[in-house]
Amino acid sequence: MAARLQPPLPAQELVDLRRLSVRNLEPLLREEISAWREELDWDFEKSAELVRRFVELRALNGNALLEQGEVTGYTYYVLEENKGLIGDLYVRRPFRTAEREDWLLEAALDQMIDSPSAVRVECQLMMLSPGRHDRPYPEARSAFERNFMRLDLRRAPLVESRLRRPVFIERWSDHYQDSAANLIAAAYTGHIDSRINDQYRSVSGSRRFLYNIVQYPGCGAFYRPASYAAFETPSGRLCGISLASLVALDCGHITQICVSDTMRGTGVGYELLRRSLTTLRDAGCRYASLTVTGGNRTAIELYERVGFETRRRFCAYVWEGFGQFPTRPWRGD
Repeated sequence: MAARLQPPLPAQELVDLRRLSVRNLEPLLREEISAWREELDWDFEKSAELVRRFVELRALNGNALLEQGEVTGYTYYVLEENKGLIGDLYVRRPFRTAEREDWLLEAALDQMIDSPSAVRVECQLMMLSPGRHDRPYPEARSAFERNFMRLDLRRAPLVESRLRRPVFIERWSDHYQDSAANLIAAAYTGHIDSRINDQYRSVSGSRRFLYNIVQYPGCGAFYRPASYAAFETPSGRLCGISLASLVALDCGHITQICVSDTMRGTGVGYELLRRSLTTLRDAGCRYASLTVTGGNRTAIELYERVGFETRRRFCAYVWEGFGQFPTRPWRGD
C-alpha cells in the first residue's frame, strides 16, 4: 500500500469503538462467533465477551466501520510498553473486501504509530479474507506465513516411541513457570518466531507470554491436564514443555511446544505432543489444532507425521522502525 486507500463511499464511516454500545456491535460479534466455530472449530464466545466488557466500559481502542448505520467491520488494538498489538479485525461476510480490511488496519496502525511509546506493531489475524497472506501491506514491516493445522484425534494413532535420551515427564505445574520462561528464551534465540513475537527474545517476555496463555482466553481456556513438562535425567533440568488449551468442548489446541537445543532430535518433542493429544482425546475432544510458522519446516514435518493437516494459511505482520521515516511511506498526506 504505497498510497492511501481510496476515500470511503458516502454511506461509509469509520468511528471510534468508544462511541459505540455493545448493542451496536452484537450482530457482528454473533457472526464472528459462528465463523470461528464453522471454519476453525473454535468457540470464540469468551473472546467476544471480553470485547463486550471493554466496549461497555468505553475502554477498547479501535474502530468500527459503519455503513448506513450498521457495523460491518471492526478492529481493536492494545498498547503495552513500547509495542502495539492488533487483537482482532473482522469484516462481515456480505461486506468483506480487501479494501475494507485495509482501511480498518491502516486506521489502527496510524493510531498506534502516533502513540509516543510505540516502536513496534505485531498482528496475527486468522479471519482476514482468503489469500491475504499473499497481499503486501505497508512498508517498514515483515510478513511471515503461518499455518493453522488441525488433527482428527479419532483417527490419529498417537503411538508411543522410544526416547533416545533418558527423561521423565510430569503434568504441568505453575511452579515450572520460571524454568519454562528460561527454556523458551534460550530455545527461540535466533529462531524465526522470535522475529514474529518479541516476547520470545527475553526471559521476562517469555514469562509474560506464559502468563497470558494461562490467564486469558486468546488461545482458549488453558487445560492443565493436557499440559506437560519434560526433565533431563539425572540432572532434573527442564528440557521441554507442551501446553494445551480447550478452544471448544470438543476441540483442543496446542498453545506452545518447546524443546531445549540439547534435547532436539531425541523424540522428546514428539512424546510431549503425543501425551498432550492423547489426554485431549481422552477428555472427549474430537479435534486438536495448532499454529506454526511456514518457514519452520522441522516442526511442520513433525506435525504432519502425527496427522495434522493445514486448514488455513494466514500472515503474521510486524511493523517497526517508524522513527526512521520523516513521513509514513504508505500515507498520502
